[in-house]
Amino acid sequence: MKTPNHILVFQTAFLGDVILTLPMIQVLHKRFPLASIDVVTTPIASELLAHHPAISNVIRYDKRKTQKGISGMLSLASQLRKRHYDLAVVPHRSFRTSLIVGLSGINNRIGFSTASGSFFYTHIVKYEKSKHEIERNLSLIFPLDIFVEHKELPSLYPSSSERTAIDQFLFEREILNYHMLIAIAPGSVWKTKRWLIERFSELSKILADAGFEIIIIGGKEDAELGKSIIETAKHKNIHDATGKMTLLQSAELIRRCKTLVTNDSAPLHISVAMRTPVVAIFGATVPEFGFAPYGKDDVVVETKNLSCRPCAIHGGNECPIGTFVCMKNIEAVAVAAKVKSLIIK
Repeated sequence: MKTPNHILVFQTAFLGDVILTLPMIQVLHKRFPLASIDVVTTPIASELLAHHPAISNVIRYDKRKTQKGISGMLSLASQLRKRHYDLAVVPHRSFRTSLIVGLSGINNRIGFSTASGSFFYTHIVKYEKSKHEIERNLSLIFPLDIFVEHKELPSLYPSSSERTAIDQFLFEREILNYHMLIAIAPGSVWKTKRWLIERFSELSKILADAGFEIIIIGGKEDAELGKSIIETAKHKNIHDATGKMTLLQSAELIRRCKTLVTNDSAPLHISVAMRTPVVAIFGATVPEFGFAPYGKDDVVVETKNLSCRPCAIHGGNECPIGTFVCMKNIEAVAVAAKVKSLIIK
């Protein structure tokens, strides 16, 4: 395969998946510094990729709304064809993605063996379930004779405006000591991946009583969770930022924290990208799926040796057996101890 000049990366899965694609993009940029690297992703994920030095252009694909259906797929394929890419690297494994890339006129197309429509790819890479997702994505560039022996972490790049917004947010709340700042992200798309909200409240109060400033983070969809923690814990050191920040503003806030406590969800991977240690709580899913926090000091809290766990690759909206012991067995005092030990490490 010739040295590529115009590279396309296609990843329209969840926010966390997009972040876990960044190490592969960063390595491609290091290996081919003169090549342009464009990324097709969702509108929400496109916000996270702003300012990234390895990415030339972000192409927004709104597959759920304005570009849904066959017409949206054909329109995007036509758009990609006009850009004359010579290489496509595709971590996303849906048939829709495979078809779009297959119709794009790109001569060299690399995808996973487990991708629906893998026959659209010219180079197929085995999907290794036992590896971390970052390492799986990096294996997609093996056909380019690129083999990464070091640990490549994702990176995000909040701008000066995002930094200023966080300065203002903290100033208004008279938070000046970042050494006592902890972020907590109680949300997840999947309910069985959420630790109990009353435990998050209890944890917040334990840490606030210990002198820490607690910031509850999340999107607009997490606002009720944030409100519940504030109303239950009732502590002046607990502050609600749910629904109040952009993704990169949240990333900048996480960067300033000593640690983040989160479920198995996107904030986990944002925190890794910002080099803030993570205490990650796993319930329905398990770290062995390949989506564990990837930083050297990160901690996973989980209930082991349950015959019912894991119950689903992504989690679900209710516990299949009605007990939810995977989360109920995790106590707030135990998580607080992990947080404190991580901070003083």
